[in-house]
Amino acid sequence: MAEEQSAAVAIDEPAVENAPVKRADKKKKPKRQPPYHVILWNDDDHTYEYVIRMMQKLFGHPIEQGMLIAQEVDARGRAIVMTTTRELAELKRDQIHAYGKDDLIAGCKGSMSATIEPSE
Repeated sequence: MAEEQSAAVAIDEPAVENAPVKRADKKKKPKRQPPYHVILWNDDDHTYEYVIRMMQKLFGHPIEQGMLIAQEVDARGRAIVMTTTRELAELKRDQIHAYGKDDLIAGCKGSMSATIEPSE
């Protein structure tokens, strides 16, 4: 009879294996921030050399990449110099605005113009 009670107790207790498992590892994936373009705008107050130097210093672009950007901004009126998060795009735009005038052009009054826009 003692064995029957033990067996009955064992049968009455819920099995831990069959208990529903709440998974803490089902984390929500973080939402990706939408990418933004940093746009450099053309003007007649800055030389190719200025653009190349600025691209090297602010963006780490090699001379060849800087030259391609200078040619594009000259030919099309604008060039995308970087695509990144909004926060970094705003910083890079502000750095372009603060870069200063082109010493190779006597009438240069200041930095080039740049904006940001969503890439999508």
